[in-house]
Amino acid sequence: MSTKDLEASMRKSLEATQRNFNTIRTGRANSSLLDRISVEYYGADTPLKSLATLSTPDSQTIQIQPFDISGLAAIEKAIAMSELGFTPNNDGKVIRINVPPLTEERRKEFCKMASKYAEEGKVALRNLRRDAIDKVKKQEKDGDFSEDQSRDEQDSVQKVLDKFIVELEKQLADKEAAILKV
Repeated sequence: MSTKDLEASMRKSLEATQRNFNTIRTGRANSSLLDRISVEYYGADTPLKSLATLSTPDSQTIQIQPFDISGLAAIEKAIAMSELGFTPNNDGKVIRINVPPLTEERRKEFCKMASKYAEEGKVALRNLRRDAIDKVKKQEKDGDFSEDQSRDEQDSVQKVLDKFIVELEKQLADKEAAILKV
């Protein structure tokens, strides 16, 4: 595995972690909070984004405008049943969700959740490193690399990992700062 391939794989892993971070509430309303909500619509689980337009008219409100008004009740039910703890307000045409300010206790819970997502991201990055190093060792064993070349490749793989871990730590720090900001 070349360093560029490894970096591309690690970049994808980092982006997945960032998407997880985006689903964690901060003090502001954000339509990405609803990314993981699936609505049972005509017997099939459908992502909310496929059924409605999501917008944030102000910092404390998320507005959901369904493409098909008949799905309004199903969307409302899915949001109410989600783990987000939001109470949707249905006016017959749109659903509005008031995002209340976070309590200190809730902020700490979300920081723990962000740390958990970051740790999962680190594990994914380490797994990619392990796979890359295993390939290098196999190439050394097959005679494609000398021992010195193998060690150099392993060092470069480790440097790539270190770079991405630092980036992930920065993302975590930014997310925690956003969560704790009152």
